[in-house]
Amino acid sequence: MTNTNQKNTLAELIGNTPLLRVTSLSQLTGCDIYVKCEFQNPGGSVKDRAALQMVLDAENKGLLKPGMTIVEGTAGNTGIGLAVVAKSRGYNLKVVMPRGQTIEKEKMIELHGAELVLVDPVPFANQDHFYHTARRIAEQDDNAWWANQFENTANADAHYLNTGPEIYQQTNESIDYFVSVAGTGGTLGGVSKYLKEQDESINIVSVDPDSSGIYNFLQTGEYKASEGSSFTEGIGIMRLVDNFRQAKIDYALNLPDKDIVTVAEFVRKNDAIVLGSSSALNVTAALYTALKFGPKSGGDKKVIVTLACDLGERSASKLYNDEFLSSKGIDKNEQSIEALMDKYEADSERLKEVSFGK
Repeated sequence: MTNTNQKNTLAELIGNTPLLRVTSLSQLTGCDIYVKCEFQNPGGSVKDRAALQMVLDAENKGLLKPGMTIVEGTAGNTGIGLAVVAKSRGYNLKVVMPRGQTIEKEKMIELHGAELVLVDPVPFANQDHFYHTARRIAEQDDNAWWANQFENTANADAHYLNTGPEIYQQTNESIDYFVSVAGTGGTLGGVSKYLKEQDESINIVSVDPDSSGIYNFLQTGEYKASEGSSFTEGIGIMRLVDNFRQAKIDYALNLPDKDIVTVAEFVRKNDAIVLGSSSALNVTAALYTALKFGPKSGGDKKVIVTLACDLGERSASKLYNDEFLSSKGIDKNEQSIEALMDKYEADSERLKEVSFGK
């Protein structure tokens, strides 16, 4: 007798993550705010899904064969996801990563059996950027395959084929808003494309942090960095890539690190949910969306879904480190959740209506 709950490799555990209602914020806003628990993937993040789909797609196309080495440039989570998948399917992996990411991500890539190559963080135009470095390494090795997560649309396919359908089914086809950050744009591209095909009235909200160019791009078509800087890793981009091109977006939102610290601390203390920095940005944007469109603004109760992208412990050295936050001019006790909500209600125009991908 076959037991469907028994798996042979970690890669077989990827996907089918649960939805979790964020009770504290739902009660404060009168909406149902859910996070999809992507930290339950075996590599600890949503990037496991893209890693698996990219590898399966390359195998099906004959681009990736037994004994080959996978090469990829990443800010961390895709590298961990690829390490899980590579080990499960018998490949070697070389990960190129910019220095300055959390030490937790570096350790997990190596613990899962991959070779880690650290490079200095430089602008994308510089040929020493981690993206270009990974490409060169793969091009110089006939036995290597470059995953190229930014332009490889198998990334978005993972979310069109799996994440999107899971969300739609788990909300009993009654989701009002899907909120997401974008790095490569794979998650936002794939999920939004699927949801819009099911129900055009579902609204898609893109959120990026300070110093990213997505907020301005969605309004003007030009990548211009927003003011300030952010310690979120792997989120926001300054160029249009093929995965992001697939996105169907109704609203654009930009939020500062100070706000995500407030929300992360509130949710941690009230719901025992420890969010990573990308997840905290997502949940903060979901809070803003609830205040903008829910009962507090005269609307009806809304169902809002976002992603808990990765394990919160991967942000311990930054988001939950008082010394690090102080170095960025942030005091986690300075702004209460009530003060943040008041600020958002008074500044409801920060959320800009756009029509990208329509």
